[in-house]
Amino acid sequence: MRYGYWMPVFGGWLRNVENEGMEASWDYVKKLAKRSEEIGFDLSLVAELNLNDIKGVDAPSLDAWSTAAALTAVTDTLELMVAVRPTFHNPALLAKQAANIDRIGGGGRLSLNVVSSWWAGEARKYGVQFDEHDDRYARTAEWLEIVDKLWREDHFSFSGDYYKIEDAVMQPKPIKKPVIYAGGESEKAKDTIARLCDAYVMHGDAPEKVKSKIEDMEARRERLNLPPMIYGVAGYTIVRETEADVKKEIERITDVKQSAAGYGNYQDWLANTKLEQQVSLEDYSVSNRGLRSGLTGTPAQVADKVGGFERAGVNLLLLQCSPQIEEMERFSEAVIKQSASANATTR
Repeated sequence: MRYGYWMPVFGGWLRNVENEGMEASWDYVKKLAKRSEEIGFDLSLVAELNLNDIKGVDAPSLDAWSTAAALTAVTDTLELMVAVRPTFHNPALLAKQAANIDRIGGGGRLSLNVVSSWWAGEARKYGVQFDEHDDRYARTAEWLEIVDKLWREDHFSFSGDYYKIEDAVMQPKPIKKPVIYAGGESEKAKDTIARLCDAYVMHGDAPEKVKSKIEDMEARRERLNLPPMIYGVAGYTIVRETEADVKKEIERITDVKQSAAGYGNYQDWLANTKLEQQVSLEDYSVSNRGLRSGLTGTPAQVADKVGGFERAGVNLLLLQCSPQIEEMERFSEAVIKQSASANATTR
């Protein structure tokens, strides 16, 4: 199992708590990234939204790509999985930016989380075209083909419904081709991901539900004669010594009010996203259905649930927590270090 976390580029993950003590600033994310390497985390997902989805549109949010480039320069081992939305980025220009960041990190530390945009209001405010759901995935398919080809070859031309390039040359190439992650629950999304991506990332769910999703994706890959994928799951983690303390913290973070600054953005997300199941206000309170993964409890309970995800075929956990550094320290002590110690003992 690899352990990752969402970089708090929005200043936190709780829509009902105004100040989580983790401001959207370079100083905070730099401190977090460097400390995360020291306590055993492998990867950080840097989300991309120009407006703040969590705290409301008037709150600050960090730019994903400049943040990722800077973090790559000040870390040594951390993989930076940067979210990218094809509607916001010309594929040839993005391919060149990504190759440069890969080289800054020495090769193999940059990956892409390709997201087909959902926030129509943000697109309007930034003057970007917003396609309907299936059109977004058709655009994404062309976008991925162009990026992949430019990382591999020169004098490449392409003519599609959304993009046209002629005799493109891109040097230098990445040292190692970035891994392409993507998530989605519609048939169109899963078909695109199975054909064109290396890894499938899922919203939070119990291990048994995640297992069925992995089996479905593996069947799609087998029909295409493609190798197995990397599988990641989002989760919100709370580690406490007693169940009473866990219950108290869950009650604090799920006290959501419809007057919260980010509630309107949540409604936009629901309207423009095709999900396999209904989302509750409790799910909304922490984003990405993180509480459904069940990574809350005593150290033994959380470690046991992580084992359940491993048995289901999950390779990567993507954690959210608040406040981020403090909770990640607890998770590291309860799970990552204990697992490393157990593995060393059995060798």
